[in-house]
Amino acid sequence: MLLAIDAGNSNVVFAVLDGRRIVARWRIATDPRRTADEYAVWLSQLLHLEGMARDQIEAVIIATVVPRALHNLEVLADKYFGTAALVAGRAPVEWGIALDVDEPQSLGADRAVNTIAAHALHPGDLIVIDFGTATTFDVSDYSGAYKGGIISPGLNLSLDALVTAAAKLPRVAIEAPSRNSVIGLNTVDQMQIGIFWGYIALVEGLVARLKQEVGRPTKVIATGGLASLLTGHTAVFDVIEPDLTIQGLAIMYGRAHMSV
Repeated sequence: MLLAIDAGNSNVVFAVLDGRRIVARWRIATDPRRTADEYAVWLSQLLHLEGMARDQIEAVIIATVVPRALHNLEVLADKYFGTAALVAGRAPVEWGIALDVDEPQSLGADRAVNTIAAHALHPGDLIVIDFGTATTFDVSDYSGAYKGGIISPGLNLSLDALVTAAAKLPRVAIEAPSRNSVIGLNTVDQMQIGIFWGYIALVEGLVARLKQEVGRPTKVIATGGLASLLTGHTAVFDVIEPDLTIQGLAIMYGRAHMSV
């Protein structure tokens, strides 16, 4: 089986896959100081709870946007799973797609992996929206080439900035306001309307501009931990793919494995 690791700015997601089927997944807060030994203790217990053992893991593949976390994850693969980790974007698992941007080396690994997965799963021109620490909008064409995108503050980041900068504003839950109105009658209502419906408006507005610029029918795919929060409140998403990055890592591993 394959252990796929997606190390993001807020969380590290570990998923065990049998082929492309996700057997189990877990997440832990990202901490570059966490050692391979700490990962191993935590992960071994979770594998045991799922009725699996470490020796069932035959390969490890990693995508990370946190360079300082990579070394300990590679040590984890080598020391506890007896295999050299494959790192997305590095031989033998290069991207294999055109990156039509000014600085391709600066593109986040998760965004490239998402593009690969989205193209493999859905034909045509695509916009992938990943709701994480930041919300990213990534455009790819019908050939699978990455054409560029947008980075905006994530939902939680937006709320954190608002609460930190305004001394009298409380921290509120990020959820759809209970009243079917955008005229808030108290501070909490007004904040929830601003954060929730304001973010919906941001997403809808940027997608409309992106589609206009692409000029062809374009499918919108949503992924990331907060995507499900907005589902049902906007018609902008065509597909929800909650495990897009993990699926992309499995696809990349499969291609590299077949080429050996």
